[in-house]
Amino acid sequence: MWAIIKKEVKTYFLSPIGYVFIGAFLLMSSFFFYLYTFQYGSVEYSSLFYYTTELLTFTVALLTMGMFAGERKNGTETLLLTSSRSITGIVIGKFLAALVVILITEVFSLMYYAILCFFAGEITGVSTTITTLIGFILLSMSYISFGMFISSLTENQIIAGVATIVLLLVSWFIPNLSSSLFILSPINLFQKFPEGMIAVGETITLLLQTLMFIVLTIIIMQRRKNLK
Repeated sequence: MWAIIKKEVKTYFLSPIGYVFIGAFLLMSSFFFYLYTFQYGSVEYSSLFYYTTELLTFTVALLTMGMFAGERKNGTETLLLTSSRSITGIVIGKFLAALVVILITEVFSLMYYAILCFFAGEITGVSTTITTLIGFILLSMSYISFGMFISSLTENQIIAGVATIVLLLVSWFIPNLSSSLFILSPINLFQKFPEGMIAVGETITLLLQTLMFIVLTIIIMQRRKNLK
């Protein structure tokens, strides 16, 4: 699995994908930082990060759309499926590699917190910042697993990317249909974390969503392997 993670992380940074993802996320984060800090006078890092999570809906597709769709289109899927590595190891390795890129992005985003603390003259909101970052990681895991699942269904990266974005956007509004559908909306499950709360129910649900889509991806790829 470690070999898969290293290979995938290298792939992200030997191609423009990793840099475009980090650059796009930080560029839009900078816009929100300027808007809410300098225009509205907000000094809460958690508030800033809440809005940047909306960007994740659009940018996570960059990391996930080629996970399996790209392998299929480039003709390397057969090599992947017939290798000595298990399908489970391959899927989890790809998932963790994408998560590494997001963690790197999250570390860079801490510069906004450092700037806020500098101008405030003290380190503020530590606990809220920590819970916000934890929530962001959980949300990222859910999004990555979903995007990976979509990528395993098609050989067209564009279709995988667009479908991921569209379906994640739809999940924003699902709770409007019925409050019982709240658990199907990852971004709504994230809402309590910027308030400084690690909600047990929301945490478990995000983890279960992640696990479910990882398992579904493994099943799909195992079937494809059996057909080879």
